[in-house]
Amino acid sequence: MSEARIDKWMWAVRIFKTRTIAAEACKKGRISINGALAKAARMIKPGDVIQVRKPPIIYSFKVLQPIEKRVGAKLVSEVMENVTTPDQYELLEMSRASGFINRAKGTGRPTKKDRRSLEDFTAPEFMDDFDFEFDFEEK
Repeated sequence: MSEARIDKWMWAVRIFKTRTIAAEACKKGRISINGALAKAARMIKPGDVIQVRKPPIIYSFKVLQPIEKRVGAKLVSEVMENVTTPDQYELLEMSRASGFINRAKGTGRPTKKDRRSLEDFTAPEFMDDFDFEFDFEEK
């Protein structure tokens, strides 16, 4: 097999937890192959560079082997190569350090007042002019 669907490949190499999430990322325009936006059914071949936009950073992966069957985590290095630039990881560390305040364990769910004060504190002032959203992933 010299080609594979992009959504199946991203699921098979564990970039996304489910194929549905991978297909949805394609639909939302978060996946590009060699710089061009990709639909879920787009076929990939060895040598393609896939960019996955998971705000705040863009991950880059080089396809070594197009597969559609999920492989174990230890075998992923034979199927793809992570070519994400170090400056992207610096962006991730900066956003982790500045973005979220950890709540103390056992304090329960934040109240509406807590949530509003947290949003006021973390929302940058310059973001009010844009009409798009950022969706940050929590780990």
